[in-house]
Order: sequence, then C-alpha cells, then structure tokens
Amino acid sequence: MSARDGMNGTGANGQVEMDSDHFSPYRPDGKLYGFVCVVTGATHPVGMAITLELAACDVASSEDYTSLAAEINKAHPNTKVIGYPYKFANEEDTLTLIDDVLNAWGRLDVWVTSSGLLGPPSIEETSPDDLQKCFEANSMAPFFALKYAPPAMAKTTSKGNYPNAAPKGQKYGSIVVVSSVAGTYGGCWGPCFTMSSHAALGVVRAGVATLKGTGMRINCISPGQIDVGVDLQGFDMRGLSSQLPPASLQSEKAQREHIGLERAGLPQEVGRVAGFLASGFSSYITGANLVVDGGASVMNPLTVPI
Repeated sequence: MSARDGMNGTGANGQVEMDSDHFSPYRPDGKLYGFVCVVTGATHPVGMAITLELAACDVASSEDYTSLAAEINKAHPNTKVIGYPYKFANEEDTLTLIDDVLNAWGRLDVWVTSSGLLGPPSIEETSPDDLQKCFEANSMAPFFALKYAPPAMAKTTSKGNYPNAAPKGQKYGSIVVVSSVAGTYGGCWGPCFTMSSHAALGVVRAGVATLKGTGMRINCISPGQIDVGVDLQGFDMRGLSSQLPPASLQSEKAQREHIGLERAGLPQEVGRVAGFLASGFSSYITGANLVVDGGASVMNPLTVPI
C-alpha cells in the first residue's frame, strides 16, 4: 500500500488514532494514493475497471497488460503497471509473484482476485474438468491470496524510491474477492459458477478468523448483471473464457422487471466498490459481502438465468 493505507494506530487510552501523514487513504482527486497492489483478471472488463480505479497505486499485476498499462500511464503518469504472466490458481506461481513484488517494491497492500470463470450453463454440459477449472479460478485463487498475501502485507518499510512512495510503518492489508450473486443464491447461472462462487464466499468468511489479530481485512464483492460489453455473436455459451454473463443475454424488458434500478451495472461501478474496500475508508469492514446488483437479489433472488 505504500504511502497512504488508512491504517489506524491505538493511543495510550486505547482509542483509535489516525496517522494523518501516512495513512490518509485518498488523494484530493478521490483515487487511492501510493498503494502497492496485485489485481488478477485485469484483462476482463471488471478486472480492468478495478485496475483503473486503483490507478494511483504503484503497481498492478495482471496477465496481459500492454494496452492497459498504456491507458493508465497516460492518465496517471505516477502509476506503474507491471504485467506478470502467472497461473493465478497455482501455489508456486503465487509465491513467486509475492516474492517479486516484495523484492521490487518492499511492500504489498492490496490483493484483488478478479479472475473468475463462468462455466457451462447446465449440469448436462458440465464435466468434472469444467468444475475443476471453475473452482481453481473462482475459489482457489482467493484461497492462495488469503494464505500467502497477509505475511507480505504485514511487512513494514521505509519510504521507497518510486512515485507517490511513503513509509509503511504499520501493518495493513486488504484482500478483495470479486465473486458473484451466485455465491449466495442458487439458480442464478450455471452449476459450476454457483458452486465455486459459494466456495469463494466461504474463503472470505473463513478469512475473518484466519486474519484475526493481523490488521488485515478480507471482503467479497458480488456483482449481479454487469454489462461487460460482450458481442453475443462471438460469445462462448459455455462461458469458460468469460468472467460474468453478458447483460445482453437478458432483454431490456427482463432487466426492468427483475432489477431494482432497471438496468445492468457497469464494470466501473464494481471497480469503485473495490477501491472503497482497498482503502482505509472501509477500515472497519471485514468478512462482508457487498452485493452490487442494482437490487435484483432483493426483488427476486432467482435472477433470470442464461
């Protein structure tokens, strides 16, 4: 998290105090300031929106980054985006990534897993291999983040030599798991996605006790119908290469009937929630599941399936 991580200290009277020099979480323009972050799935629309929201961070790691890095560096010259090709559900690759981040930057502050897979739409089309792939992407990646990121996040450091750098004198870390409303309800999408999304939310809930006493937090974002801009003519209905179902699979009439805000969400609306959870503005939130679905699950838990 570099410069400003929103971490609180405790005074002699036990009251929480804010270190205003190094732990003010936002710059005047509303962006996160000086954090060192990892974002997986940054080539997906939602992952890209999250990376753009964290654009004041000093490093964002993704699988394929050339155009994303160019876009961010143009808008935010002090931001450094480094692409890191690794298997997000692989233990060895995760550890190597963490080591490289610490060697390069001396700190790690935010880890966002946004690399989910949709899976086949029906149980008849679902093979054991399909299920395995979805569990790896949707729940194993959060598991590795929970297991290995906190020790790196606990490392403090003096001021680095990169733009926006500042000392990290207190332990701080925020893990954000991007899952789906399918992690709470059954029947929203296909069985693979539902099962593995439930497991992802389980990682978050188990993580609260796991992180107790460390100063680290873990939270979940559960998007509903998000307009990911997928061309249906080229869309793989099995969904193994897609993060979320395209909103165009629902008609405008269906969206008006089943979504409280009568429209699909936008990737940047998920990104803003991730920015909030990454920052010190959410310093007393852990184990939460923030549903970003325009009120659809409140009106009707069974969102119109694919």
